[in-house]
Amino acid sequence: MRLSVHSDEHFMRQALREAEKSRDLGEVPVGAVIVCDNQIIARSHNHTEQLQDVTAHAEIVALTAAANYLNSKYLTGCTLYVTLEPCVMCAGALAWAQLDRLVYGAEDPKRGFMRFGKALLHPKTKVEYGILEAESRQLLQDFFRAKRQS
Repeated sequence: MRLSVHSDEHFMRQALREAEKSRDLGEVPVGAVIVCDNQIIARSHNHTEQLQDVTAHAEIVALTAAANYLNSKYLTGCTLYVTLEPCVMCAGALAWAQLDRLVYGAEDPKRGFMRFGKALLHPKTKVEYGILEAESRQLLQDFFRAKRQS
């Protein structure tokens, strides 16, 4: 029996579903999934409004869930898929978790960690971006456009 290997696009679509959950709850639409051995072990979306917690970003909540699943604070062998480039806070948490790979959709030129460079991540973390970028960006633009009109 052959194991099915999913693509980055497949997992980013799962992250987009999480982002849609955020949007539906009035949260900034960012979603994240963490994958280990081709299996989603954690998924989340922003919870900052619901929890009244500025640290409850999709990435942070997903990191906690993945660490609990693996019973380890280190996420070596794992990939985080997130719809928006992580902020500096989240990049720091990813560095401490020693994540193998980060894949994100849309860039965040104002708050994204790449304003300061990849050195914020663990040295072994590989970074890829632009996966379903248009869909990720559109979800955010539509959300903020609707906010401005209300």
